[in-house]
Amino acid sequence: MKFPDPDAFYHWPRKAVTLLGMSGVGKTTLANRLPKDSWFHYSGDYRIGTRYLDEPILDNIKRHAMQDPFLAQLLRSDSIYIRSNITVNNLEPLSSFLGKLGDPARGGLDLEEFKRRQRLHRRAEINAMLDVAEFIHKAREIYGYRHFLNDAGGSLCELDCELDSPEVLEVLSQHTLILYIRSDADLEEELKTRARLYPKPLYYQEAFLDRELAHYLAERALPGAQSVDPDDFVSWVFPRLVAHRLPRYQAIAEHHGYTVDHRSIAMVRDAQDFEALIGDSIAASLACGAS
Repeated sequence: MKFPDPDAFYHWPRKAVTLLGMSGVGKTTLANRLPKDSWFHYSGDYRIGTRYLDEPILDNIKRHAMQDPFLAQLLRSDSIYIRSNITVNNLEPLSSFLGKLGDPARGGLDLEEFKRRQRLHRRAEINAMLDVAEFIHKAREIYGYRHFLNDAGGSLCELDCELDSPEVLEVLSQHTLILYIRSDADLEEELKTRARLYPKPLYYQEAFLDRELAHYLAERALPGAQSVDPDDFVSWVFPRLVAHRLPRYQAIAEHHGYTVDHRSIAMVRDAQDFEALIGDSIAASLACGAS
């Protein structure tokens, strides 16, 4: 949603904002600084894990549990049940399902299974973003929230929204103001270091995965994906993923929303600061367009 000037945004009686940017840039931190009695926090990743991938996540956990004879017997006799405990601040069950590509002996997934899970995640993320309009209505009409915040996943820009799922950006730009939280070189280096020290499962666009995996195998002189060290691949590919995503974030912001620097997030203490930050971004965008 675009505005003719900051005042139009300030006078928008029921605000709805989508936060866009890399994981680790401060989206959830910002969401937690808004008053919980007036701003509904919609987490795209939470919706993915609890609605669209709930059954595959549980199946994955049960598959591992069935490898233990003691647990297997209890599960077969319905003596115990298993459920995941996903929260906005604990997405480990979703992350463990997504998994890492590589040697199964080192905790990796073979290429076919890895891609299957990646495709499931992609479809789930599309559906979670298409649900935003419905949840804006629910948040207001059922729960009485005045404003709405969509904390979108870092992989939103990977969905090829402009090509095979244009309805995602159509829904988000029609019902929310899209705010891109832009990183800088220092933060990007920090995130790359974190990826090296604590490699975690990630979503990759399939064409990107195929291209970078081929480069990785050639560079490491490996015969195939089954020989990949899962953690090493995540650490190696992460800087390339950042370079791949940044122009995509920027393109979405330029066509459908506004941009703020991640350092400005530290200055936000409450809803008033948040709205002022967005107002300044709208004014800066208009000034840039005028020049």
